[in-house]
Amino acid sequence: MYWDFIAIFLLSFFLIFMIKKYAVQIGLIDIPNERSTHINHTPSGAGIGFFLSVAIVSPFFYFELLSSYPWTLVAITLIFIIGVLDDHHDTSPNTKFIIIMVSTILLSFDDIIISDIGTFFGTALSLGWFALPFTIFAVVGFTNALNLIDGLDGLSASISIIILATFYVIGYQNDDMFMLLVSGAFIATLLAFLCFNWHPASIFMGDSGSLTLGFVIALLAVKSLAYIPAISVLFVAAIPIIDTIIVMVRRKLEGRSMFSADKGHVHHIMRGFFSDTTPKTVIFLAMLQSIYSFVGLQLDREIDEGYLLLFFLLNIALLYLFFGAMLKKQNNHSS
Repeated sequence: MYWDFIAIFLLSFFLIFMIKKYAVQIGLIDIPNERSTHINHTPSGAGIGFFLSVAIVSPFFYFELLSSYPWTLVAITLIFIIGVLDDHHDTSPNTKFIIIMVSTILLSFDDIIISDIGTFFGTALSLGWFALPFTIFAVVGFTNALNLIDGLDGLSASISIIILATFYVIGYQNDDMFMLLVSGAFIATLLAFLCFNWHPASIFMGDSGSLTLGFVIALLAVKSLAYIPAISVLFVAAIPIIDTIIVMVRRKLEGRSMFSADKGHVHHIMRGFFSDTTPKTVIFLAMLQSIYSFVGLQLDREIDEGYLLLFFLLNIALLYLFFGAMLKKQNNHSS
């Protein structure tokens, strides 16, 4: 299995290098705005390189395995295409939402769907007819959550590698070749991407990368529910989820749209704490994600998930207060 990962790494490195070289000619340039942490026009669309490397190499090694998930492959490709279109010229949020929703429906044709969410305070919760709507909500939510943390050099890739590595472990423990292949392939391609994206980044992944990556992690999370408690997934993919919840709650309480843009994300706050040092911020958040992922792996399927959910929500509440106090202090110092 490792030769294919090496091939993906090498091809990804080459493709990303070529995209960076010709980014201006093909219209893949990120122009900084008031929320950006970079000041120069920077090549974008590296997601094209790391998606194509996986799509080209994997079938040579695992054609039979991949052919048993035809609708999943179509779904991932649709997400990738809308990401490429968004990188080249902005696509409306509604269009992206519809494509992610349709792609999630396609996943259900390959039986990748959340049918139950465990036992809560002694009551087993089976979703029944609500399974597909709930799966759409979960996949759309996480796909966008990963997109939202793509705000610092190396952050999204580093967090994703840790989450994917956790799913690789789950796949290995349960002899799930599909999880092993998908998680391992994207780890390989992201390692190549990090060679270009570590601070100071010479290229960004763009929506072709962040949307595809978020969707792939979301489908792996759904597939992992056959092996781990549903609440474990919240820990395995904690940082994007916690960041999204904290930001949206804060915006709502301040009377703003939950989808409005600002610099109040966890990575912005922590970057301010680390004196605007991006590498320290990324390493800290990656270590924090590692701790959450490790906790997620330790949770037993026999534990009542109601108590696990309360623990996770309490954790979010404490972090909301903590990061809120940090943001207030930083705003006071800057004013």
